[in-house]
Order: sequence, then C-alpha cells, then structure tokens
Amino acid sequence: MATSTENKTLSQFKSQLLGGGSRPNLFQVEMANLPEGVEGWSAEKMQYLCKAAALPASNIANIDIPFRGRIFKVAGDRTFDVWTVTVINDEDFILRNAFEGWMDKISRLNNNLGATDPNAYMIDATVHQLGRGSVKNSRDSAGDVNAILKSYKFVDIFPTAISAIDLSYDSGDAIEEFTVDFQVQTFELISGGPNG
Repeated sequence: MATSTENKTLSQFKSQLLGGGSRPNLFQVEMANLPEGVEGWSAEKMQYLCKAAALPASNIANIDIPFRGRIFKVAGDRTFDVWTVTVINDEDFILRNAFEGWMDKISRLNNNLGATDPNAYMIDATVHQLGRGSVKNSRDSAGDVNAILKSYKFVDIFPTAISAIDLSYDSGDAIEEFTVDFQVQTFELISGGPNG
C-alpha cells in the first residue's frame, strides 16, 4: 500500500496532470446584452477585446464565539469578491462608451439620478475556461473550437468602477486598456467537464 511519504516519480506526476494543465490565457467572457437603454454594445467585440478576467472567488466568513479563554469558530455568511475584467480599447471606443453609458444609467453624471429598480441595471455574464483540446463546432463549418472545461455565470452584476486610461507621450508602443469592476450577487456553475 502506497503511503504519502513515498518518493513520487515524474511519470506519476505526468499521469495526474490532465491535459497538460489548464492555461490562464485560454478563456472567453460573454456579456450578451447590457441593460435596456445602453447604446452601442457589441457582445462579439467583448469576446475578442476582453484581455483579462477571473474565475469567481467566494468566501465564507467565520463567526468567533469566545468560550473560557478559547475562540470557537462557526461558519458565517458567504460573500463574493468584486469581479474585474480588463478590456483593450480600440479607436471606436464602443466598449468603453457602453460601460460609461451603463454607469450613467445607474447614476447620472450631472444630477446623480438614475435607475432604482435593480432589474433595470443588472445583467448576467459568463466566463468560460477553455482547453487546448478541440471539439467539433456544430454551428459553423469552419472547423473545431476550443473545448470548454468549466463555465461560471455571474448573476446580477453591475459596474461600480471604470479605470482611467493613462495618456502619455512616453507610451508610443502600447495599446490602451482599462478595467471594469463589477459587484456580484452570486454565481452559478453552468457547465464543466472535458467537452463542456
């Protein structure tokens, strides 16, 4: 019977590393629509120009209960971290304009009025972790597509911060990008497995 202290071999390690390991640069973010009234959104452009995102983080807080000089810990409430995406900015500013319009719908720049019904400004978004393997693309005859390893749907998100874009004469060999921070109510696992 093997024990946890026995020497492990490279072959044993290789047999446990399925698919050569997940790659953080293989992902896709989907935001099909922004809230009604936000102009100029391009879901397809977002799939290409979203440079960075994250699989969701969540936390369960602990509640400390003192008892005779000791602390007894019990599970508290679950909280969800802010979800941040990084977007490449091209010269039509379509994505940045749409995100700014979304935030203006929530709280207008000139008078701080805005949508009060959460259904009017919250949407769902999905992030897919893609694999290096492929599956047949049933929607397109162009060939294979990356297999989806795991997908998460962020439920009822809305933006709370759009970062500045720094402008400088020193930045000749760079493309503009910006980040958007979203508040997350919860997330759902919507698929998983080697074939999505």
